Amino acid sequence: MELTVNGKPFTVDVPGDMPLLWVLRDVIGLTGTKFGCGIAACGACTVHLDGQPIRSCVTPVRAIAGYRVTTVEGIGNTPAGKKVQDAWVALDVPQCGYCQSGQIMSASALLAKNPGLTTATSTPRCRATSAAVGPTAGFVPPSSRRRADTRRKR
Repeated sequence: MELTVNGKPFTVDVPGDMPLLWVLRDVIGLTGTKFGCGIAACGACTVHLDGQPIRSCVTPVRAIAGYRVTTVEGIGNTPAGKKVQDAWVALDVPQCGYCQSGQIMSASALLAKNPGLTTATSTPRCRATSAAVGPTAGFVPPSSRRRADTRRKR
C-alpha cells in the first residue's frame, strides 16, 4: 500500500484493517503520535488527513489510500502548526508530553480552519492528571509575561 506521510511517500506491507496509528508508529517509525484510549475518545492519536483531524487509533490504513497524512512530526511545516508549536514553547505548556501531540494536531486544525482566531474557547485537560493544558492553560497577560529567554531551560 502506498502512503504519503508528512510529504514523503511510503510503501507499507500491512493488513488493510491495521489502524493507521500502528502503521505510523511500528512500521514507518514516527512515534510522536500516541496511543491513549483506543476508542477515539482522548485525542492522543490525532493526525491530519488532507488537513482534517482524525483519530488514527480507529482509522484502518485502507481508508486513507490517496490522502495526505500529517503527523506531529510534520505539522510544524504548516503555517498553523508552526504557530501552535511556537505558542506551546513560548507559553511553557509542555508537562509530561504524552497527549501533547494530539492537542497540537487538534489546535493546528482549528487554527488552519479559522486563521483569525486569537483565543481558545476552552482549556483542554490532561486525562492523566486532570491538569489544565494547552496554550491557554498557563496564559499570563502579555504585560506580565516573562521573556521566553528567561524561562527555565529544558
